[in-house]
Amino acid sequence: MTTEVEAAADAPRAANAIPLSLFAFAIFYGGMVCIAGVLGNKQVALGPLAVEAGIFAFLLLVVTSSSVAELHGRSTANRLVLIGFVPLLASLLLSLVVLAVPASPQMDPQRLSAFETVMGGTPRIWIGGILAYGTSTFLNVTIFSRLKTREGSGLLWLRAGVASVLSQIVDTLIFITVAFYGVFPIQELLLGQMLAKVVLSAVLVPPFVYGFVALGRALDARS
Repeated sequence: MTTEVEAAADAPRAANAIPLSLFAFAIFYGGMVCIAGVLGNKQVALGPLAVEAGIFAFLLLVVTSSSVAELHGRSTANRLVLIGFVPLLASLLLSLVVLAVPASPQMDPQRLSAFETVMGGTPRIWIGGILAYGTSTFLNVTIFSRLKTREGSGLLWLRAGVASVLSQIVDTLIFITVAFYGVFPIQELLLGQMLAKVVLSAVLVPPFVYGFVALGRALDARS
């Protein structure tokens, strides 16, 4: 009798349980949202291309949101992107608090200077990053999902690549314009960053989406 009662009580919770793939991808997504801005402080050279390293974390955001859209639908992917603002804004506010708190006199001045250089930023850069994140990731989910509606469930590589390339173009336009317009000429920076991000999106995103979708299905099959 007790077992039957417990089973009946657990039934609604089981029906409302979050799929394991969505739970895992949401945690991963939150981590990538927070680290992208930190990695962006370094520029890396990839052959003739030069790009800020935050693009790697951002491409993983694109991969994750596209994979969630494929596995759980557009509305769930949009909610994931929306909830991503929480760790993004929380990490930004926490950074401001830490920067405002006086450093210990025992801290090495060089380390303190390096920390303030990496974690500090102008309001325009912060605003540009937030606007670029929201607009480009929502756009990625929208394009990916609409292509799926038109093309069916096939051509995953094409849908992932097209959505990522277009969203990265928009991301670059928004961020660089908001952050640096009027500070210095931005035409060359725009073209260089756009070319690098388009190439990386076309090359890296499709195979990663295949891998994430396969991983998500495997996780859900075991849960």
